[in-house]
Amino acid sequence: MRAMMRTIMIAMTRATSTAAFLFVVTPPMADAQTKALPAVDIPAAAIQDRLRPRKPGELPNLRVVDAGGHNVGVGVLYRAEGDKQTAALHYKVSEVYHVIKGSAAFVTGGTLVNAKVRETASLEVSKEDGPGSSGTAIQGGVTHQLKAGDVIVIPAGTPHWFSKIDGSISYLVIRVDPSRVVQLQ
Repeated sequence: MRAMMRTIMIAMTRATSTAAFLFVVTPPMADAQTKALPAVDIPAAAIQDRLRPRKPGELPNLRVVDAGGHNVGVGVLYRAEGDKQTAALHYKVSEVYHVIKGSAAFVTGGTLVNAKVRETASLEVSKEDGPGSSGTAIQGGVTHQLKAGDVIVIPAGTPHWFSKIDGSISYLVIRVDPSRVVQLQ
């Protein structure tokens, strides 16, 4: 009888310890599932369609989604040699560029030349890349030679500018917006 009581006590202790461990270590599943957001896919055809000059009124972002605590925008941009290239600085939005086609000299850091703050009500601010400043060039900074396949990360607050484009360049841009300043699309 004693042996059986001892076995029951050991089993109960192990079960209690295991339950306590799971309660402390394992996050509540119901909570995680109720906060789950839908995944968003962007077909290759939608990306391929944007490897060209932008149509009038067309936004560069294909989608801007709620990613749980921050917004994420996905867009495609095309830039051609000879077109005016504006230098930019986004106050709150970081960007990641993945070059799909072409090559260019891309400057980061330094100081914007002839900087002007973007209008709060502009499409650039509300639908593209949030509040910031634009300029005609960058003084100082570091030049990166980008080509197809390259990726560059531009933290919020970092001036950036295509100083020279070799023919044309097309790139996928991922915009991380922790302040949720860019509208969902």
